[in-house]
Amino acid sequence: MLDPVALMPHAVCWAAAPRLIWTMVVTNAITFLSYLSICLTLLFLVRRTGKVIARDWAYFLVGFALFIVACGSTHLLEVITTWTPIFWVDAWTNVLTAVLSAYVAIMLIRRAGQIGFGVNDYSARLQNVEAERLQLQESLISAQKLEEWSRISAAVSHEIRGPLEAIQNLQFLIQHTEGISPDIAALALTTTEEAARVLAISDSTLSFMRETKRREEIDMALALESVRFLLNPLIREKGLDFQVEISGNCVVEAFPGEIRQILLNIIRNACEAAGGRGSRVLVQVAGEEDGVQVTVSDTGPGIDPEIMRNLFSFGMSTKGNKGNGIGLWTVKHLMDKHHGEVKVDSAVGRGTSFQLWWPAKVEQESGDLLMAGD
Repeated sequence: MLDPVALMPHAVCWAAAPRLIWTMVVTNAITFLSYLSICLTLLFLVRRTGKVIARDWAYFLVGFALFIVACGSTHLLEVITTWTPIFWVDAWTNVLTAVLSAYVAIMLIRRAGQIGFGVNDYSARLQNVEAERLQLQESLISAQKLEEWSRISAAVSHEIRGPLEAIQNLQFLIQHTEGISPDIAALALTTTEEAARVLAISDSTLSFMRETKRREEIDMALALESVRFLLNPLIREKGLDFQVEISGNCVVEAFPGEIRQILLNIIRNACEAAGGRGSRVLVQVAGEEDGVQVTVSDTGPGIDPEIMRNLFSFGMSTKGNKGNGIGLWTVKHLMDKHHGEVKVDSAVGRGTSFQLWWPAKVEQESGDLLMAGD
Protein backbone atom coordinates (compact mmCIF):
# COMPACT_ATOMS: atom_id res chain seq x y z
CA MET A 1 0.00 0.00 0.00
CA LEU A 2 1.26 3.45 -0.91
CA ASP A 3 1.99 6.05 1.75
CA PRO A 4 -0.74 8.84 1.63
CA VAL A 5 1.89 11.44 2.24
CA ALA A 6 3.67 10.34 -0.92
CA LEU A 7 0.56 11.26 -2.96
CA MET A 8 0.49 14.85 -1.69
CA PRO A 9 1.36 17.44 -4.38
CA HIS A 10 3.70 19.36 -2.03
CA ALA A 11 5.28 16.26 -0.55
CA VAL A 12 8.61 16.78 -2.32
CA CYS A 13 9.05 20.50 -1.73
CA TRP A 14 7.87 20.24 1.89
CA ALA A 15 9.99 17.12 2.53
CA ALA A 16 6.82 15.19 3.39
CA ALA A 17 7.23 16.38 6.98
CA PRO A 18 3.82 16.43 8.75
CA ARG A 19 4.80 19.27 11.10
CA LEU A 20 6.00 21.43 8.23
CA ILE A 21 2.89 20.64 6.18
CA TRP A 22 0.48 21.59 8.99
CA THR A 23 2.48 24.71 9.79
CA MET A 24 2.09 25.88 6.18
CA VAL A 25 -1.62 24.95 6.12
CA VAL A 26 -2.46 26.79 9.36
CA THR A 27 -0.45 29.94 8.58
CA ASN A 28 -1.84 30.17 5.03
CA ALA A 29 -5.38 29.70 6.34
CA ILE A 30 -4.91 32.45 8.94
CA THR A 31 -3.43 34.76 6.28
CA PHE A 32 -6.40 34.17 3.96
CA LEU A 33 -8.92 34.88 6.71
CA SER A 34 -7.06 38.06 7.66
CA TYR A 35 -7.02 39.28 4.03
CA LEU A 36 -10.70 38.45 3.72
CA SER A 37 -11.57 40.47 6.84
CA ILE A 38 -9.56 43.44 5.51
CA CYS A 39 -11.41 43.24 2.20
CA LEU A 40 -14.82 43.14 3.90
CA THR A 41 -13.85 46.06 6.13
CA LEU A 42 -12.82 48.18 3.13
CA LEU A 43 -16.06 47.37 1.31
CA PHE A 44 -18.00 48.31 4.45
CA LEU A 45 -16.17 51.64 4.62
CA VAL A 46 -16.93 52.35 0.96
CA ARG A 47 -20.61 51.71 1.57
CA ARG A 48 -20.74 53.88 4.70
CA THR A 49 -18.79 56.78 3.17
CA GLY A 50 -20.19 56.61 -0.35
CA LYS A 51 -21.96 59.96 0.04
CA VAL A 52 -18.82 61.70 1.25
CA ILE A 53 -15.83 60.46 -0.74
CA ALA A 54 -15.44 61.02 -4.48
CA ARG A 55 -16.54 58.22 -6.82
CA ASP A 56 -13.04 57.58 -8.20
CA TRP A 57 -11.74 57.17 -4.65
CA ALA A 58 -14.55 54.68 -3.98
CA TYR A 59 -13.50 52.70 -7.08
CA PHE A 60 -9.91 52.79 -5.85
CA LEU A 61 -10.89 51.40 -2.45
CA VAL A 62 -13.02 48.67 -4.05
CA GLY A 63 -10.11 47.72 -6.32
CA PHE A 64 -7.76 47.68 -3.35
CA ALA A 65 -10.20 45.47 -1.41
CA LEU A 66 -10.38 43.01 -4.33
CA PHE A 67 -6.58 43.05 -4.58
CA ILE A 68 -6.37 42.19 -0.87
CA VAL A 69 -8.80 39.27 -1.15
CA ALA A 70 -7.04 38.06 -4.33
CA CYS A 71 -3.78 37.98 -2.41
CA GLY A 72 -5.54 36.06 0.31
CA SER A 73 -6.94 33.62 -2.28
CA THR A 74 -3.42 32.59 -3.28
CA HIS A 75 -2.85 31.55 0.33
CA LEU A 76 -6.16 29.68 0.34
CA LEU A 77 -5.07 27.79 -2.79
CA GLU A 78 -1.85 26.89 -0.98
CA VAL A 79 -4.01 25.13 1.60
CA ILE A 80 -6.21 23.41 -1.01
CA THR A 81 -3.35 22.26 -3.25
CA THR A 82 -1.68 20.68 -0.27
CA TRP A 83 -4.01 17.72 -0.95
CA THR A 84 -5.75 18.59 -4.26
CA PRO A 85 -3.52 19.39 -7.26
CA ILE A 86 -5.69 22.09 -8.93
CA PHE A 87 -2.66 24.10 -10.00
CA TRP A 88 -4.40 25.73 -12.99
CA VAL A 89 -6.91 27.26 -10.59
CA ASP A 90 -3.96 28.39 -8.51
CA ALA A 91 -2.33 29.85 -11.65
CA TRP A 92 -5.43 31.82 -12.71
CA THR A 93 -5.78 33.12 -9.17
CA ASN A 94 -2.23 34.42 -9.47
CA VAL A 95 -3.10 36.01 -12.84
CA LEU A 96 -6.10 37.78 -11.30
CA THR A 97 -3.94 38.89 -8.37
CA ALA A 98 -1.32 40.26 -10.78
CA VAL A 99 -3.95 42.28 -12.71
CA LEU A 100 -5.43 43.73 -9.53
CA SER A 101 -1.93 44.43 -8.20
CA ALA A 102 -1.07 46.39 -11.34
CA TYR A 103 -4.35 48.33 -11.14
CA VAL A 104 -3.80 49.23 -7.49
CA ALA A 105 -0.16 50.18 -8.13
CA ILE A 106 -1.11 52.52 -11.01
CA MET A 107 -3.97 54.10 -9.08
CA LEU A 108 -1.76 54.53 -6.02
CA ILE A 109 0.97 56.25 -8.06
CA ARG A 110 -1.62 58.59 -9.59
CA ARG A 111 -2.92 59.52 -6.16
CA ALA A 112 0.41 59.77 -4.38
CA GLY A 113 0.33 63.59 -4.50
CA GLN A 114 -3.19 63.79 -3.09
CA ILE A 115 -2.40 61.29 -0.37
CA GLY A 116 0.77 63.17 0.56
CA PHE A 117 -1.12 66.47 0.74
CA GLY A 118 -3.85 64.86 2.84
CA VAL A 119 -1.35 63.39 5.29
CA ASN A 120 0.50 66.70 5.65
CA ASP A 121 -2.75 68.62 6.05
CA TYR A 122 -3.94 66.18 8.72
CA SER A 123 -0.62 66.50 10.51
CA ALA A 124 -0.88 70.28 10.47
CA ARG A 125 -4.40 70.07 11.85
CA LEU A 126 -3.21 67.86 14.67
CA GLN A 127 -0.56 70.42 15.55
CA ASN A 128 -3.24 73.11 15.77
CA VAL A 129 -5.62 71.09 17.94
CA GLU A 130 -4.32 72.60 21.18
CA ALA A 131 -4.51 76.14 19.82
CA GLU A 132 -8.07 75.56 18.59
CA ARG A 133 -9.02 74.12 21.97
CA LEU A 134 -7.70 77.21 23.74
CA GLN A 135 -9.48 79.47 21.28
CA LEU A 136 -12.74 77.61 21.86
CA GLN A 137 -12.24 77.92 25.60
CA GLU A 138 -11.68 81.67 25.27
CA SER A 139 -14.84 81.96 23.14
CA LEU A 140 -16.86 80.17 25.80
CA ILE A 141 -15.47 82.47 28.48
CA SER A 142 -16.33 85.49 26.33
CA ALA A 143 -19.87 84.19 25.89
CA GLN A 144 -20.19 83.81 29.66
CA LYS A 145 -18.90 87.37 30.13
CA LEU A 146 -21.40 88.63 27.60
CA GLU A 147 -24.28 86.93 29.40
CA GLU A 148 -23.13 88.37 32.72
CA TRP A 149 -22.74 91.81 31.21
CA SER A 150 -26.29 91.70 29.82
CA ARG A 151 -27.61 91.06 33.32
CA ILE A 152 -25.46 93.83 34.81
CA SER A 153 -26.51 96.27 32.07
CA ALA A 154 -30.17 95.75 32.88
CA ALA A 155 -29.52 96.48 36.56
CA VAL A 156 -27.37 99.55 35.78
CA SER A 157 -29.95 100.89 33.35
CA HIS A 158 -32.63 100.64 36.02
CA GLU A 159 -30.51 102.19 38.78
CA ILE A 160 -29.21 105.24 36.91
CA ARG A 161 -32.54 106.23 35.38
CA GLY A 162 -33.95 107.69 38.60
CA PRO A 163 -31.04 110.02 39.47
CA LEU A 164 -30.67 111.20 35.87
CA GLU A 165 -34.36 112.03 35.56
CA ALA A 166 -34.04 114.03 38.78
CA ILE A 167 -31.07 115.91 37.29
CA GLN A 168 -33.12 116.71 34.21
CA ASN A 169 -35.93 118.11 36.32
CA LEU A 170 -33.55 120.28 38.33
CA GLN A 171 -31.92 121.60 35.18
CA PHE A 172 -35.35 122.43 33.77
CA LEU A 173 -36.10 124.48 36.88
CA ILE A 174 -32.75 126.25 36.58
CA GLN A 175 -33.44 127.14 32.94
CA HIS A 176 -36.79 128.69 33.83
CA THR A 177 -35.61 130.55 36.92
CA GLU A 178 -35.91 134.30 36.54
CA GLY A 179 -32.77 136.38 36.51
CA ILE A 180 -30.23 133.71 35.51
CA SER A 181 -27.57 134.67 32.99
CA PRO A 182 -27.69 133.34 29.41
CA ASP A 183 -24.45 131.42 30.02
CA ILE A 184 -25.93 129.54 32.97
CA ALA A 185 -29.10 128.86 31.02
CA ALA A 186 -27.03 127.49 28.13
CA LEU A 187 -25.02 125.26 30.46
CA ALA A 188 -28.23 124.02 32.09
CA LEU A 189 -29.65 123.20 28.66
CA THR A 190 -26.48 121.36 27.68
CA THR A 191 -26.55 119.43 30.96
CA THR A 192 -30.17 118.47 30.31
CA GLU A 193 -29.31 117.24 26.82
CA GLU A 194 -26.34 115.25 28.07
CA ALA A 195 -28.41 113.71 30.86
CA ALA A 196 -30.92 112.66 28.20
CA ARG A 197 -28.05 111.17 26.22
CA VAL A 198 -26.87 109.17 29.23
CA LEU A 199 -30.42 107.88 29.63
CA ALA A 200 -30.37 106.86 25.99
CA ILE A 201 -27.03 105.15 26.55
CA SER A 202 -28.46 103.28 29.54
CA ASP A 203 -31.07 101.81 27.20
CA SER A 204 -28.90 101.56 24.12
CA THR A 205 -25.21 101.36 25.01
CA LEU A 206 -25.29 98.83 27.79
CA SER A 207 -27.82 96.69 25.95
CA PHE A 208 -27.68 98.07 22.43
CA MET A 209 -29.68 95.19 20.98
CA ARG A 210 -32.79 96.60 22.62
CA GLU A 211 -32.72 99.79 20.53
CA THR A 212 -36.26 100.50 19.26
CA LYS A 213 -35.92 104.00 17.79
CA ARG A 214 -35.83 104.60 14.07
CA ARG A 215 -32.89 106.22 12.32
CA GLU A 216 -32.77 110.00 12.14
CA GLU A 217 -30.77 112.50 10.12
CA ILE A 218 -27.69 113.26 12.24
CA ASP A 219 -25.08 115.92 11.52
CA MET A 220 -21.80 114.27 12.43
CA ALA A 221 -20.21 117.69 13.02
CA LEU A 222 -22.78 118.55 15.70
CA ALA A 223 -22.45 115.10 17.27
CA LEU A 224 -18.69 115.62 17.37
CA GLU A 225 -19.09 118.96 19.12
CA SER A 226 -21.22 117.31 21.79
CA VAL A 227 -18.55 114.65 22.35
CA ARG A 228 -15.82 117.27 22.43
CA PHE A 229 -17.72 119.16 25.13
CA LEU A 230 -17.74 116.03 27.32
CA LEU A 231 -14.05 115.37 26.75
CA ASN A 232 -12.86 118.95 27.31
CA PRO A 233 -11.85 118.25 30.96
CA LEU A 234 -9.67 115.33 29.83
CA ILE A 235 -8.21 117.34 26.95
CA ARG A 236 -7.30 120.24 29.25
CA GLU A 237 -5.94 117.95 31.96
CA LYS A 238 -3.54 116.24 29.55
CA GLY A 239 -2.71 119.42 27.63
CA LEU A 240 -3.52 117.80 24.30
CA ASP A 241 -3.33 119.45 20.93
CA PHE A 242 -6.89 118.49 19.93
CA GLN A 243 -7.73 119.39 16.34
CA VAL A 244 -10.88 118.91 14.28
CA GLU A 245 -11.13 119.10 10.48
CA ILE A 246 -14.59 119.02 8.87
CA SER A 247 -15.43 119.05 5.17
CA GLY A 248 -18.47 118.30 3.01
CA ASN A 249 -22.00 117.30 3.92
CA CYS A 250 -21.73 115.29 7.15
CA VAL A 251 -25.37 114.24 7.55
CA VAL A 252 -26.18 110.53 7.86
CA GLU A 253 -29.22 108.51 8.83
CA ALA A 254 -28.43 106.85 12.15
CA PHE A 255 -29.44 106.34 15.75
CA PRO A 256 -28.37 109.58 17.47
CA GLY A 257 -27.42 108.19 20.86
CA GLU A 258 -25.32 105.44 19.32
CA ILE A 259 -23.51 107.82 16.95
CA ARG A 260 -22.26 109.89 19.87
CA GLN A 261 -21.46 106.77 21.84
CA ILE A 262 -19.23 105.47 19.05
CA LEU A 263 -17.46 108.82 18.68
CA LEU A 264 -17.06 109.14 22.44
CA ASN A 265 -15.46 105.68 22.78
CA ILE A 266 -13.03 106.15 19.89
CA ILE A 267 -12.03 109.77 20.66
CA ARG A 268 -11.72 109.16 24.39
CA ASN A 269 -9.44 106.18 23.69
CA ALA A 270 -7.30 108.41 21.47
CA CYS A 271 -7.07 111.11 24.14
CA GLU A 272 -6.14 108.58 26.83
CA ALA A 273 -3.58 106.89 24.55
CA ALA A 274 -1.91 110.17 23.52
CA GLY A 275 1.32 111.06 25.26
CA GLY A 276 2.07 114.05 27.49
CA ARG A 277 1.41 117.74 26.92
CA GLY A 278 1.45 118.81 23.33
CA SER A 279 0.56 115.33 22.02
CA ARG A 280 -1.76 115.54 19.06
CA VAL A 281 -5.23 114.07 18.56
CA LEU A 282 -6.70 114.76 15.13
CA VAL A 283 -10.35 114.14 14.22
CA GLN A 284 -11.18 114.42 10.52
CA VAL A 285 -14.79 114.32 9.33
CA ALA A 286 -15.19 114.11 5.56
CA GLY A 287 -18.66 114.11 4.02
CA GLU A 288 -18.92 112.35 0.68
CA GLU A 289 -21.77 111.61 -1.69
CA ASP A 290 -22.54 108.15 -0.30
CA GLY A 291 -21.46 108.53 3.30
CA VAL A 292 -19.24 110.10 5.93
CA GLN A 293 -15.69 109.10 6.85
CA VAL A 294 -14.43 109.88 10.36
CA THR A 295 -10.72 109.39 11.07
CA VAL A 296 -9.39 109.66 14.62
CA SER A 297 -5.59 109.69 14.91
CA ASP A 298 -3.33 109.96 17.94
CA THR A 299 0.42 110.07 18.59
CA GLY A 300 0.33 107.51 21.37
CA PRO A 301 2.39 104.33 21.80
CA GLY A 302 0.37 102.30 19.29
CA ILE A 303 -1.30 98.94 19.76
CA ASP A 304 0.58 95.70 20.33
CA PRO A 305 0.24 93.31 17.32
CA GLU A 306 -0.97 90.53 19.63
CA ILE A 307 -3.87 92.72 20.76
CA MET A 308 -4.59 93.92 17.22
CA ARG A 309 -5.59 90.40 16.17
CA ASN A 310 -8.62 90.40 18.49
CA LEU A 311 -9.01 94.15 19.04
CA PHE A 312 -12.80 94.14 18.68
CA SER A 313 -13.40 90.95 20.68
CA PHE A 314 -15.38 91.12 23.88
CA GLY A 315 -13.06 91.51 26.89
CA MET A 316 -10.05 92.64 24.80
CA SER A 317 -8.61 95.92 26.09
CA THR A 318 -5.70 98.12 24.99
CA LYS A 319 -5.50 99.55 28.52
CA GLY A 320 -4.47 96.40 30.36
CA ASN A 321 -6.03 96.07 33.81
CA LYS A 322 -7.47 99.59 33.54
CA GLY A 323 -9.83 98.63 30.71
CA ASN A 324 -12.92 96.44 30.69
CA GLY A 325 -12.70 95.31 27.04
CA ILE A 326 -16.21 96.51 26.21
CA GLY A 327 -15.72 99.86 24.43
CA LEU A 328 -14.29 98.71 21.09
CA TRP A 329 -16.45 95.59 21.10
CA THR A 330 -19.51 97.84 21.42
CA VAL A 331 -18.18 100.17 18.70
CA LYS A 332 -17.82 97.27 16.26
CA HIS A 333 -21.33 95.97 16.93
CA LEU A 334 -22.91 99.42 16.66
CA MET A 335 -21.05 100.11 13.41
CA ASP A 336 -22.31 96.80 12.02
CA LYS A 337 -25.80 97.79 13.12
CA HIS A 338 -25.44 101.02 11.11
CA HIS A 339 -24.09 99.02 8.13
CA GLY A 340 -20.83 100.90 8.54
CA GLU A 341 -17.21 99.87 8.74
CA VAL A 342 -14.46 100.36 11.28
CA LYS A 343 -10.78 99.90 10.48
CA VAL A 344 -7.63 100.56 12.43
CA ASP A 345 -4.01 101.22 11.52
CA SER A 346 -1.43 101.21 14.28
CA ALA A 347 2.34 101.13 14.58
CA VAL A 348 4.07 100.60 17.91
CA GLY A 349 5.71 103.86 18.93
CA ARG A 350 4.04 105.93 16.21
CA GLY A 351 0.37 106.08 17.15
CA THR A 352 -2.99 104.73 16.05
CA SER A 353 -5.63 105.77 13.52
CA PHE A 354 -9.26 104.59 13.51
CA GLN A 355 -11.33 104.99 10.33
CA LEU A 356 -15.11 104.94 10.74
CA TRP A 357 -17.40 104.89 7.70
CA TRP A 358 -21.14 105.57 7.84
CA PRO A 359 -23.37 105.20 4.77
CA ALA A 360 -25.46 108.31 4.16
CA LYS A 361 -28.69 106.33 3.92
CA VAL A 362 -29.68 102.81 4.89
CA GLU A 363 -32.93 101.10 4.04
CA GLN A 364 -35.02 100.45 7.14
CA GLU A 365 -34.77 96.81 8.14
CA SER A 366 -36.61 94.66 10.62
CA GLY A 367 -33.27 94.13 12.35
CA ASP A 368 -33.31 97.84 13.30
CA LEU A 369 -36.22 97.16 15.62
CA LEU A 370 -34.84 94.33 17.69
CA MET A 371 -36.91 92.75 20.37
CA ALA A 372 -36.85 94.38 23.77
CA GLY A 373 -37.38 92.25 26.85
CA ASP A 374 -38.76 93.43 30.16
